[in-house]
Amino acid sequence: MTTTRRFPAEWEPQSMIQFTFPHADSDWADLLEEVTPCFVACVEAVSRFQKVLVVANDRERVGKLLAHLPAERVEIVVCPSNDTWARDHGGITVLEDGKPLLLDFIFNGWGLKFAANRDNLITRTLHTWGIFGKTPVQQMSIVLEGGALETDGEGTLLSTTECLLSPNRNPHLTLAETEAELTRQLGVDRFLWLDNGFLAGDDTDSHIDTLARFCSPDTIAYVQCTDETDEHYTELKLMEQELKTFRMRSGAPYKLVPLPWPTACYAEDGHRLPATYANFLIINGAVLVPTYGVPEDGLALSVLQQCFPHREIIGIDCRMLIEQHGSLHCISMQYPAGV
Repeated sequence: MTTTRRFPAEWEPQSMIQFTFPHADSDWADLLEEVTPCFVACVEAVSRFQKVLVVANDRERVGKLLAHLPAERVEIVVCPSNDTWARDHGGITVLEDGKPLLLDFIFNGWGLKFAANRDNLITRTLHTWGIFGKTPVQQMSIVLEGGALETDGEGTLLSTTECLLSPNRNPHLTLAETEAELTRQLGVDRFLWLDNGFLAGDDTDSHIDTLARFCSPDTIAYVQCTDETDEHYTELKLMEQELKTFRMRSGAPYKLVPLPWPTACYAEDGHRLPATYANFLIINGAVLVPTYGVPEDGLALSVLQQCFPHREIIGIDCRMLIEQHGSLHCISMQYPAGV
């Protein structure tokens, strides 16, 4: 008997969003008090629309932080973690014959850059504890992160070769073999590969969710740099040219929506931080958009409101979040309706 898998788009109905909270035994140790309000703001915003699953290492501390929110909307589960990037250690949901199936891919700290031994066990632990109900979890044998995947929900996958062909992830797989594996596991049958595009300070090897995102089956929002003196200009111009060559299944070009380029943000030691408006999160009825306390924030919210005219656009201050080289989408993972 053959089964049919489909990788749903982020804008489809969801059951919950997962956040993995920062703690003193993570890379956030020195900035814990400063970054915690960002996580609380994210949970507050999402809980207005749907359930939130909070993975924490300290129920008492996190419980106090979220005590003002409706208990039926927020579930706190105590589970060890290395860090906070739920997009990359969370389960990736596909629909198999219409029913949700969680794929638990290997997370190896973005190509062995950081420890991930605890994070890599979170999904299977949550499943063992019944957090996902009757939704089955399938253990996968390849390394793959959610931030590397963008889909239109109709069989098309948008990603970057820099990440998926990284020699520290799946060095045994060629591009063709990677496509075959993703077709088998996710049910996708069209691939849009970007060979260009990067953000200074990014640890992920150019995750697609920092560069270009599907807003609907025919619309892609992407980061655009128009400052010729900026170190990103050439790479992002080449990426823009690649996006213009992409076609939908019908053969028509995509509607491309440029996102503003935020004023550069720097860490205390002077290195540039990967601020991007592409790292938004689509939830039931709303879109959460990272802001950085820079002049372009308002325009970014306005542009994304045009992309999502029927959803509320909510800005979340993520300036502190990029101190650890990720943003809003990176700390979240959605689970489709039925999970």
